[in-house]
Amino acid sequence: MKIKCVIIDDEPLAINVIENHLKNFDHIEIAATFNNPLKAYSIIEQEKIEVIFLDINMPQMSGFTFIENLNHKPLIVITTAYREYAVKSFELNVLDYLVKPIPFNRFLKTINKIYQQVSVNSSGGDGGLHQEPHIFLKVNKKLMKVNLNDILFIESLKDYIKVITILGDYVVHKSLTAITEELPQSNFIRIHRSYTISINKINALEGNTIEISGKKIPIGRNYLKQTKERIFNINEEDKS
Repeated sequence: MKIKCVIIDDEPLAINVIENHLKNFDHIEIAATFNNPLKAYSIIEQEKIEVIFLDINMPQMSGFTFIENLNHKPLIVITTAYREYAVKSFELNVLDYLVKPIPFNRFLKTINKIYQQVSVNSSGGDGGLHQEPHIFLKVNKKLMKVNLNDILFIESLKDYIKVITILGDYVVHKSLTAITEELPQSNFIRIHRSYTISINKINALEGNTIEISGKKIPIGRNYLKQTKERIFNINEEDKS
C-alpha cells in the first residue's frame, strides 16, 4: 500500500522540485498538489493523506495557520526558503524542515524519516505499508532499499560510510553522524567514532570489544559507559 501525500505551495516551480524528487520512490503517491492551501482541506479530510509537504509563506493562508486548523493531522514536512521558522515549526511537531532549494540528498533523509514514522504508526493497525522497516541509501547514483533488520553495523570511512548488512556491503557518501541520526535509537547505537552497530546483532561482548558476525569492533572510551548500559538494560528487558 502506498503512502499518500499532498504538496501545498504557491510557487509552481517549488511543487515541481518536490514532484521530481518523489518520482524516485515507488511507495509514495502524490494524491494532489495545491497552490491555495484552503483548497487542500477537503482532500485531507476525505482521503487517507499521510504526509503533507507544506510551504509557510503563502498569500491565502500561512502554513502555520493551516496546520493549526487541521482536524486530522498527517505528518508535516515544511518546505520554505526561510530558516528562521524552524523553531516554531518543530513546536508544532512537524516531522522535518526543508530549506529551499531542496537538494536530493537532504530530501532523501526526509523520506527515510517518513518511512520509519509510517511504519511505527501502522504497526498497531491494519493499514500502512506492510513492509519491513527500511531506509534508502544512495549508492552509485542508485537508490538502494535496505531493511533495518539486515544491517549489522556501519563503519566510517572519512567522507563515506560502509553499511555492512547480511546481504552485502554498501559504500555511501554520508557521515556516520548523519546515518546514525536517521536510524531508530531503539535498535542502533554509536559505540566508537568510527562505528555504529545494530544492538540485536551482537554475538558477544568481551572487555571493550563487541563481536558481530565474526567481526570484532572496538568500543571507544567515551562510548563505553553508555554502550554497556544500553546493552545490559535491553538484555534485562528481554528477560522480563
